[in-house]
Amino acid sequence: MSAEVFDVVVAGGGPAGSTAASLVAMQGHRVLLVEKEAFPRYQVGESLLPSTVHGVCRLLGVTDELAGTDFPVKRGAAFQWGARPEPWAFSFEASSRLTGATAFAYQADRTRFDEILLNNARRKGVVVREGCAVTAVVEEGGRVTGLRYTDADGGEHEVGARFVVDASGQGSPLSSGAGGTRDHAESFRALALSGYFGNGCKRLPEPHAGDTLNVAFEKGWFWYVPLFGGLTSVGAVVRREFVGKLPEDREEAFTALIAECPTIADLLSEGMRVRAGKYGLLRVREDFAHRRTTFRRPGMVLVGDAACSVDPLFSSGVHLATYGALLAARSINAVLAGGLDEETALAEFESRYRREFGAFSELAEDFHAMTGEELPDPASLVDLAAGVSSGDEALPGGLVVSPDGLTWLPRPSKDSFDREEQK
Repeated sequence: MSAEVFDVVVAGGGPAGSTAASLVAMQGHRVLLVEKEAFPRYQVGESLLPSTVHGVCRLLGVTDELAGTDFPVKRGAAFQWGARPEPWAFSFEASSRLTGATAFAYQADRTRFDEILLNNARRKGVVVREGCAVTAVVEEGGRVTGLRYTDADGGEHEVGARFVVDASGQGSPLSSGAGGTRDHAESFRALALSGYFGNGCKRLPEPHAGDTLNVAFEKGWFWYVPLFGGLTSVGAVVRREFVGKLPEDREEAFTALIAECPTIADLLSEGMRVRAGKYGLLRVREDFAHRRTTFRRPGMVLVGDAACSVDPLFSSGVHLATYGALLAARSINAVLAGGLDEETALAEFESRYRREFGAFSELAEDFHAMTGEELPDPASLVDLAAGVSSGDEALPGGLVVSPDGLTWLPRPSKDSFDREEQK
């Protein structure tokens, strides 16, 4: 077993792992990222929020690269919900925190989006090793001091690090090493069936043809996400009490569910289901909403689905993953720079991350409880739905962000603010 030492080792090369690794490497630290698959690889969860595109991706330096893709522009989302037959919708431009130039996101092909972020991590100096499966954390004296992984040839390796970032997903073999348990949200226990449809699928009227549409029906709700080249991602989220009543053949169940939802059936009436390649499989996922009771321990943090995942109603998956990674990187950078003690920095990370996760969980839960008659004013929630509701003022008495956005600084005292104003 070979042994190496880095400042930080990251498990997982998805948006959370690539983001955390890049933002730490950009501060001059030695970072290793290990990923079990070889990119490009398929991943569901295509719908992004402005916070990721214009916030995290700007810090990473990939906004121009994203602008050069054929990803459809997403300006908001529409819902056909409850007793109201007419759609309820919001536009990102209603947010006072977004300018016209940033009031949009993308419906991204995750195969390409994730590869863009991973290749960017390489350019930032991250050592990336694909085809490497993490197996366990290394501990010493109650602290995580590294991890073990197996390479594509079966070779076993041990890597030492000041910090381990677990971004290896919901099935993470490392997350239990942080302690605590994984709790599933009972109100979100469901089965999701999803597939892709080709040319011919209908779109919302311009300028919202790229927006996400969510449609409620008796057994749950559908997502309808327009992608590049006429491709459309369609998913049925079935409430737990109806799962046992579905046909055992999941393909048959998916077809039947579409027929039960007239709006989705009409949108797909001229589109054909993709049956070949990476988009040809029917994807099945259960009980995706969860959270760990702790996101950290000495020497280790959890981000992305390794830490938490919420109902996908408001497309918050990539936002929570990249935002959590940004928070983790800021805390780690602050400690490595010697500016803060680890407990203070990691407590800041977890508090802010849980606050954002909780806000989206509460929004989804409240929305599911609505009949449709009492749907809220879109302007009242657009900041949250765009991923821009969190700010430094969210946790008074905490830390502030450095000018470059990559680390935490102690919040100045009132006296110091007064002195600066006098200057």
